[in-house]
Amino acid sequence: MIEQIRGGVTAAAGFLCGSTSAGIKNPQAPREDLALVYSELPAVAAGTFTTNLVKAAPVRVSMEHIASGEARAVVLNSGNANACTGPDGLKDARRMAVSAGLVLGVAGEEVLVCSTGRIGVRMPIARIEESIPRIKLSNTASLKCAKAIMTSDTFPKEIAVRVETPKGVFHVGGIAKGAGMIDPNMATMLCVITTDAKVSQADLKKVLGGAVEDSFNRITIDGDMSTNDTVIALANGASKVRPPLALLREAFDAVAQTLARMIVKDGEGVTKFVEIALTGAASKEDARKAAEAIANSTLVKCAWAGGDPNWGRIMDAMGYSGAKLVEEKVSIDYEDLPLVRGGLVTDTPWKKVQAVAARKEFRIGVDLGLGRFSHTVWTTDLTEEYVRLNLGE
Repeated sequence: MIEQIRGGVTAAAGFLCGSTSAGIKNPQAPREDLALVYSELPAVAAGTFTTNLVKAAPVRVSMEHIASGEARAVVLNSGNANACTGPDGLKDARRMAVSAGLVLGVAGEEVLVCSTGRIGVRMPIARIEESIPRIKLSNTASLKCAKAIMTSDTFPKEIAVRVETPKGVFHVGGIAKGAGMIDPNMATMLCVITTDAKVSQADLKKVLGGAVEDSFNRITIDGDMSTNDTVIALANGASKVRPPLALLREAFDAVAQTLARMIVKDGEGVTKFVEIALTGAASKEDARKAAEAIANSTLVKCAWAGGDPNWGRIMDAMGYSGAKLVEEKVSIDYEDLPLVRGGLVTDTPWKKVQAVAARKEFRIGVDLGLGRFSHTVWTTDLTEEYVRLNLGE
């Protein structure tokens, strides 16, 4: 049985976290912007990182460190992405890892680094090095850490689950941030997931990869892919329970999908949460292409913002998606209301469909009628507020 509980990233036994203010973006601002997650026991580690060819320094350093398959801690900051900062940026990211390691009594190579914020600005590494020793670790500080890594987020994102098995209980928990520059292949987001389950590094990598594919790789807000996307998982085996991989994957799915949905719902200027459930594609790739084309269409998203269930724009987006499409076989539903059949609008009363599109959350079902492949994407509308928020940083 999987039960949602409190505790976030420290719900799993043997994990601590803490945060402090380093004045990373503004030395005068009192808000906390530096966090540390730590396993008291040796832990295996797995990670997924941005596929953007422009990778931030912390991403590169974390990819180097996680190659060993083990890690003890993750140091995270908001206010500065440490991206497009050249060799100095790499030095700063390594200094962050070393500084955290010195405080924790572990090697710098056992510390992973996550940063988010403005691109192209040198990290104020001296302030960070001065601040890390002030972090007080505890098993009740997950929410504070989730707040510390927020940028344009409007609420902190954390989740944990307790899983009962015949052999005992284990836990999976996590924190995440993300609200803008969100697109599949993870989106602009940072996430740390912890578990006290016993699992090999190879199996943890497999479980995390699958969970990310079905969560963070299914979300989009604005179609922009970040330089800093990172999802890290640490497993320390403190529960002494080695669950079946299918059950561990189910627990990871519960955590990752909840965090992913939180990110979409907290999108910059967002007023609508929309699930695109596409079926009937001729191939897996066609299903993804068509669903993402709808989810990323500026015209479709603007229509949703206005409460307009504009099916013509949906058809148009699929038509240029590159997916195999036969117009006369397409069906589109808004929730359980049939709007399009055989590529033509139905006689469903327009006001009923408009009422669905006016909701804060709704589902659009699209059937291409060509095969057995499907793909689901979680997306949003596009509002004037989003434009206002992104006129500058």
